[in-house]
Amino acid sequence: MAETETLDSSPHPPQLSDDNPIGNEDQDMLDADKCAKDSDSDSQSDFDSDSEDDAQQHTQIQALETELLNNPSNYDTHVQYIKALRKQGDIVKLRQAREAMNAIFPLSSEMWQEWTKDEISLSSGLDALPTIEKLFDCGVSDYLSVALWCDYLSFVQEHDQSVRTLSAAGISKARNLFERALVAAGLHVAEGSRIWELYREFEQAIFLTIDETDADSREKQVQRIRNLFHRQLSVPLADLCSTLLTYKAWEAEQGANIDVDSSNLDGLSPQVASSYQKSLDMMNARTHLENQISHKVAPESERLQHFMDYLKFEQSLGDPARIQILYERAITEFPISSELWLDYTHYMDKTLKTSSLVRDIYKRASRNCPWVGELWVRYLLSLERGRASEDELSAVFEKSLQCTFSSFEEYLDIFLTRVDGLRRRLSLLTSGAESSNLDYIIIRETFQRASDYLSPHLKNTESFLRMYRYWARLESTLGKDLVAARGVWERLLKISGSVLEVWQGYIAMESEMGNINDARSLFKRCYSKRFPGTGSEDICNSWIRFEREYGTLDNFDLAVKKVAPRLEELQLFKLQEAKNVSVSVDDGDNSFRKNVREKRKPVSNLIEEQSPAKRHKDKAKNVKITSEDGEGHAKEPVKVNNKKPDVAASKSVRGSKKENKDVASGKPQQYNDQCTAFVSNLNLKATHDDLRRFFSDVGGVVAIRILTDKFTGKSRGLAYVDFSDDKHLAAAVAKNKQTLLGKRVSIAKSDPKGRKKGNAAPGTSLRQGDNADQITESSKSDAKNSAEGSEDGFQPSSHHRASNIQLKGKNTFAMPRAVRPLGWVDKDKPTPKGSDSVEDENPKSNDEFRKMFIKS
Repeated sequence: MAETETLDSSPHPPQLSDDNPIGNEDQDMLDADKCAKDSDSDSQSDFDSDSEDDAQQHTQIQALETELLNNPSNYDTHVQYIKALRKQGDIVKLRQAREAMNAIFPLSSEMWQEWTKDEISLSSGLDALPTIEKLFDCGVSDYLSVALWCDYLSFVQEHDQSVRTLSAAGISKARNLFERALVAAGLHVAEGSRIWELYREFEQAIFLTIDETDADSREKQVQRIRNLFHRQLSVPLADLCSTLLTYKAWEAEQGANIDVDSSNLDGLSPQVASSYQKSLDMMNARTHLENQISHKVAPESERLQHFMDYLKFEQSLGDPARIQILYERAITEFPISSELWLDYTHYMDKTLKTSSLVRDIYKRASRNCPWVGELWVRYLLSLERGRASEDELSAVFEKSLQCTFSSFEEYLDIFLTRVDGLRRRLSLLTSGAESSNLDYIIIRETFQRASDYLSPHLKNTESFLRMYRYWARLESTLGKDLVAARGVWERLLKISGSVLEVWQGYIAMESEMGNINDARSLFKRCYSKRFPGTGSEDICNSWIRFEREYGTLDNFDLAVKKVAPRLEELQLFKLQEAKNVSVSVDDGDNSFRKNVREKRKPVSNLIEEQSPAKRHKDKAKNVKITSEDGEGHAKEPVKVNNKKPDVAASKSVRGSKKENKDVASGKPQQYNDQCTAFVSNLNLKATHDDLRRFFSDVGGVVAIRILTDKFTGKSRGLAYVDFSDDKHLAAAVAKNKQTLLGKRVSIAKSDPKGRKKGNAAPGTSLRQGDNADQITESSKSDAKNSAEGSEDGFQPSSHHRASNIQLKGKNTFAMPRAVRPLGWVDKDKPTPKGSDSVEDENPKSNDEFRKMFIKS
């Protein structure tokens, strides 16, 4: 050993060779030492690997805990967390994780089986029995699982002392549990026979414990077992034939003369044979449907459709127990199918309605599909039908509001369902049918919560208005508080005051309650408001109809007096909108034509140019135009400066009335576009005298032009007021928003240069009223005026009417597109020989043509 230690401890052990052989004993010692070293090395490697795995598991668990802390509603994270803890073996955390998940989600049957097995392996003694039984009860209530029911039955038989010893109490407990299992899963076509077999085995075990001398007890137990066989044979189950053979064998043991190897019905009682044949036919009718839903490899949508087809088949036969079992089987396969849950609950509502079973199904549905608002609504109604307590109803309502729905309409539906239930219960309280501590304040608080939460999203919708209308009605009828009802409508007006239906609902409430003056006040508040579509006209007509039905003649006349101008204004506004639409269309067409014309012009820059001599001549000229008053008497000529005006200014001048005179002298006055105020929002009855008096404190008024409609001749509520200088104009603009004839007028400085220059919009008449100054010149007089001093003047169309128009521009602007202007010379065309005249490249003006004619 000392030598061995020396060899082992030496840094350089001796090399083995043929010259230095070692004995067998030394060789064995070396081999043993080598094995020990290899074993230590493997143990260290395994320890390092386990440590690394533990570190990774710890990191994973911490990450999952953090994720669950941030998002406790993540189903997949809960599942991963439980698996990680189960692998780690942390029993305390594992139990807490399972309980936390079960508080939010239903667990699958596999997860329940794992949980119960873990608890059974860790627990011992009678103290753990109630806890594990409670786990089993929770598990079998989440989803239909034959396997979990079998585990439950086996656990009770093995661990319950009273059942294991077959005491009277134990036998009763076991039989009750077996009957529960048969009700829940005994009709399961594919797996239900497992529960029947366990039940029979339990009863046969009891039979074996009965003393042979107790013939009565043995006979009773035999009959109990026989009844179980008969019950099972009357149910269409997958292994029905094998059950028949088992039954015949058991009967043979009891001394019956029967062929145990044949599946025929010889030797059976007629009742048993008939029941078996009926169940066999039912099974054969369902075989193809069972085969379809048993194909696990098929797509989920296809399998779900197979279940729905199967359900339709069962519903056509009308057996509620079989239909419910099939629904439970489908739910187990597709637990988050909202379509399936809605169909299931709807069927149960029709068949059972007030049963506690229906309420339990709704509870499960809301846990599986909490995002479906309709399920919560039905849940509340089911609780109300079952006369649930206020605490239970309130708890379900609050829980529903914590869910996330696809639309805010679903939240509103839940709020209204809650209010409906409260209203019905309060109505029963007032009639003495029930007694409770309910108060109307709960309804008011529910409405307020709904309004606060939904108003940002549904404030202008019909459903939101319907809720407020409902609220106001309950305040006045159930709450007996008219002031609160009006407060509800006033609150809605602040949210959706631009919606016509809101005003109509408020007025309808006052009218129905006989508050005619209050309804009339509401009409006065809203008749002048702008509502979408024809709402403005509708509210005006409603006021007149209201006064016709409820008011006196004076009230009717007052309503007509107020409404008539408003209706005229709305009619004019519609006409103006129609004109604007027409103008916009014409603008598009004419812009296209203008582009085409510009492309066809040979040298447009030459046409637009003007010779210096001509410009100098124009400065020295004044164009004379005459206008006629309303009686046809010619007025004195108005000298107009040749300064080029803006089209907007020309438009305002053309739309002026015949009183376009200096206020002091009464003579026609030259307009100055730089000192003009634009007045809008005028009372339609305002006259020139009213405007003159309004600006009397300002002074400097030169001319007043009220714009009128070209069809009706009535005021459009717009006017231009010319002032002598900027100082008076600024003082006039300072009167902006002051009241004139009951309306706050808007006054601003006219800025024609800010508008688009050029001709008037195509298709738009420049006439602003029947009293406007007119120029009705024929094409001949136009040519004459052009020849007499307005060679470069603007050429108005025959339907335009204007006064004091500054005519500026070139007379070639209205040339036909395909016709060249007079005097145009094609440079590419050769000049004929012998021609003495050399024509200018530029177009000739009227004055140049006139000189040419004089010379000739």
